[in-house]
Amino acid sequence: MEFIAQYEAEVRLTVFLVVLSAMISAEAAWPRRARVQERGSRWPINFAFMIIASIVLRLAAPVLSVAAAMLAEERGWGLLNAVDLPVWAEVAIALVILDLALYGQHRAMHAVPVLWRIHKVHHTDLDLDATSGVRFHPVEYVLSALYKVIIVLFLGPMAAAVILFEIALNGFAVFNHANLHLPRWIDAPLRLFFVTPDMHVVHHSVTGDETNRNFGFCLTVWDRLFASYQGQPALGHRAIKIGVAGWRDPATVTFRSLMVTPFTKLRPGETYRPGETPTAKAS
Repeated sequence: MEFIAQYEAEVRLTVFLVVLSAMISAEAAWPRRARVQERGSRWPINFAFMIIASIVLRLAAPVLSVAAAMLAEERGWGLLNAVDLPVWAEVAIALVILDLALYGQHRAMHAVPVLWRIHKVHHTDLDLDATSGVRFHPVEYVLSALYKVIIVLFLGPMAAAVILFEIALNGFAVFNHANLHLPRWIDAPLRLFFVTPDMHVVHHSVTGDETNRNFGFCLTVWDRLFASYQGQPALGHRAIKIGVAGWRDPATVTFRSLMVTPFTKLRPGETYRPGETPTAKAS
């Protein structure tokens, strides 16, 4: 645990690059769906969002969740600092509660109109692959970081547990967005516990009812418990349409348009939150 805390940045970056490289290679060998766009038109956008967010978050290092965990431990704040638990138990509880907190955050991003305007940048990708897992608007990265700070200060987990969660979160975001065809004998038992690519693709359907399903990042228990689980896309994996209504034209899904979309008018066919009936005139 001390090694993880001491070399947090190096460990997180190494695991992320290993998982990303593995998923990109696996996608090339066993793709689940045919591509709608060439990688050359999508990947620069996705990686640009990741790089900008990394710079912004590193500049905001004093308020990140790991720093918050260190502060909580130093001051004795949080529920876990009020009880004496074995390290393994504290880490396990922290990982589960943090995952639940991210599930709640994700549902809020779809339910609150102003948050959906920010989060829909992630959903505008017309294909789904490993790089989609880093396609988030910088404002969403910052809001998520601040939200996790609040949760960490309330919970009081050790810093190493927070780092492990961030590593798992990054790894699963890449894995469950991958355009990867897992055999049913692997996918079925795996999704009993963890979110798989075949499960998460439902969430990226252009259909509002499906967009509001499968919010989990790591654990599947929350979708099952809160009745947001859907096993397969209604149209099947080869016919599913991925994206957001009003953002289906590849020529208009540019980095510039995505950067300003949280602050601009809705496009024709868009709604203030997924699942709503579109109004006759976007506003």
